[in-house]
Amino acid sequence: METLTASLKAATPKTAGSPWPRFLLGRLAGLAGVLVTLVVGTFLIVQLIPGDPAQVMAGPDAGPARIEQIRHAQGLDEPLLTQFLHYASGLLHGDLGTSFASGLPVSDIITDRLPFTAQIALLAVVIALAVSIPLGMAVAVACRGGRRRTLDTAFTSVTSILGSVPEFVLASLLIMLFAIKLKMLPPSGAATLDATILPVLALTIAPVCTLARVVRRETATVLAMDYMRTARGRRPGALRLYARHALPNLMTSTLTLGGLILTGLLGGAVIVEFVFAWPGLGTGVLDALVKRDYPVIQGVVLVLGVLATLLNLLVDVVLGLLDPRSLRGKAGDA
Repeated sequence: METLTASLKAATPKTAGSPWPRFLLGRLAGLAGVLVTLVVGTFLIVQLIPGDPAQVMAGPDAGPARIEQIRHAQGLDEPLLTQFLHYASGLLHGDLGTSFASGLPVSDIITDRLPFTAQIALLAVVIALAVSIPLGMAVAVACRGGRRRTLDTAFTSVTSILGSVPEFVLASLLIMLFAIKLKMLPPSGAATLDATILPVLALTIAPVCTLARVVRRETATVLAMDYMRTARGRRPGALRLYARHALPNLMTSTLTLGGLILTGLLGGAVIVEFVFAWPGLGTGVLDALVKRDYPVIQGVVLVLGVLATLLNLLVDVVLGLLDPRSLRGKAGDA
């Protein structure tokens, strides 16, 4: 009987000391705080941007009576707190407002444009990870122990230069080279599949350079560890050695930075989409800024902010699954 009891205790998972509940509660509390900040911030956009929303809706030729009528119909003559409560109530019911320029629901505009932004942003992240991790590891292995200093210097110089070039400059150079001079790819639009190549390249080059430098540094640190010297002494194949023993120890820092880069890509896509006339959220929000279409600006900023927050939460969860030790510190910080 005692043996059976001991076996049952050993088979029972020890969840009492698990950091997951505290970690998730802390992250959800942080998510709630960020959402409240986003809602307040997007509401204040209308108050902070110069210009009268009622005048924008009425048009440049509208008289004072018409402007006042629209202001009353839109509730813009109500106290600020009342306007905010109406705005927040609409968000809770999925109502992001109506575009001043087109008269369409903002949610429909975002639904139409979001897949285009997600397409190039996700492709850029996948390519960045697929290229930067092998590239950084290969350079670190080739230059291990101070060998091939010329290669190491060239790698650092090239990635530093390319990684510092702004996205709109890269986008313009790519158009000049591949669309105008070589006539290999379309310079704008999204009508064909090959039209995605240049926008994705413009978004990918800087992240590849940044991640590759991080992976090269982390790989060099891992290769100097005692357990790696022990693993090399067993003479496994090169692929088995680096994939099994080195790569898992690189993933925490790489995925952390990858999550930050993905969040940054949502912002960088705004400029890249404008350069390539890509019909995503970036082009939509820039067009709304020109037309002072406040509801569209509010809706796009709110959606991008929520997506960035959720992506950061997803990265933290993935890191916790890969390395449960990271939850201890994060749960304590929360």
